Amino acid sequence: MNTTTAPTRPRLRAPLKLHWHADMSTCEIVHPRGSVELNRSAGEILARCDGTRELDDIIGEIEARFRTSGLAADVYRFIDEARRLGWLD
Repeated sequence: MNTTTAPTRPRLRAPLKLHWHADMSTCEIVHPRGSVELNRSAGEILARCDGTRELDDIIGEIEARFRTSGLAADVYRFIDEARRLGWLD
């Protein structure tokens, strides 16, 4: 069950951009005032927040990418926090 207050098709808010580091283990969310270092999991989630994917599809892709299940609650919490920080529409 979806327990998040975020829209079902989250989108990275403009003018924010994701920048992956060369080793692809971490990335940054870049904004006009600077950047925030993210771990790989956060980057993988935000990379899928393009406004075209349903939140449940993002969760399915993340679970497939990391070959695990039961990540829904963690993804919902991250999406809610990203919205609180102003990263997502």
